[in-house]
Amino acid sequence: MFSRDDEGQQGLVLAVVLGLIVFVTTLVIGISLHRLHRAQPSGPPPVPAIAIAAVAPAPVASEPAVPPAALIPEVSQAIQASQASQAAADAASVKVEQGVVRFYFASGSADLAAGAVDAMADLVKAAKGGRMLVISGFHDATGDAAKNAALAKQRAMAVRDALKAAGVSERQIELKKPEQLAGGSDAEARRVEISLQ
Repeated sequence: MFSRDDEGQQGLVLAVVLGLIVFVTTLVIGISLHRLHRAQPSGPPPVPAIAIAAVAPAPVASEPAVPPAALIPEVSQAIQASQASQAAADAASVKVEQGVVRFYFASGSADLAAGAVDAMADLVKAAKGGRMLVISGFHDATGDAAKNAALAKQRAMAVRDALKAAGVSERQIELKKPEQLAGGSDAEARRVEISLQ
C-alpha cells in the first residue's frame, strides 16, 4: 500500500521536475532569440562612406581624374585632420604654464623643440639670481620600461645642457629621477619640466 503511493508521488515529482526543465530551457531560448532579433538592425545594412566613393562613376576621358576621397569632402577633411593631430601630438614643443616650463618630445627623440631657449629665459634669470632649478623627466608606459627611462634621462640631460649653455651653473640645477606616468596620452607623458625651488 505504501509502495503504490510512493511510486505515484515519485512519478508526480519527476513529471514536475521535467516540466520545469522544459519550461526554463524554452524560456532561455526564447529570450536569446528575442535579444538576437532586437540586436539586428532593421532594413539594409548601412553603406560605409568610403564605399560610396568607390561606386562613383569613372571619369570621362575629357574630365580630369578625381581621387575618391575628394568626392566626399568630409572624408578627406577627417583624414587630413586625423593626420595633422597625430603629427602635432608627436612633434616636439615647449609650453610655459604657471612658471613651469614643459618640454614635450617627439616619440623616440631627445631633441629640444625650436624656441626652447627662449622659453627658459625667465628661469635662467632666476637661477642666476640664486634660485635652484629642478628638472623632472617623465615617460609613457608603452614599450620597454628600461628604454623609456633611459630616453627620459637623455631628455632631462638635454634640457640640463641647454640651461648650462644659457649660463646657468650646474650647482643651480637639480635632476630628479625620471618617472613613468600612467594615464593620459603618451605624448603628454613624454616631457621634461623645469620648475623653481
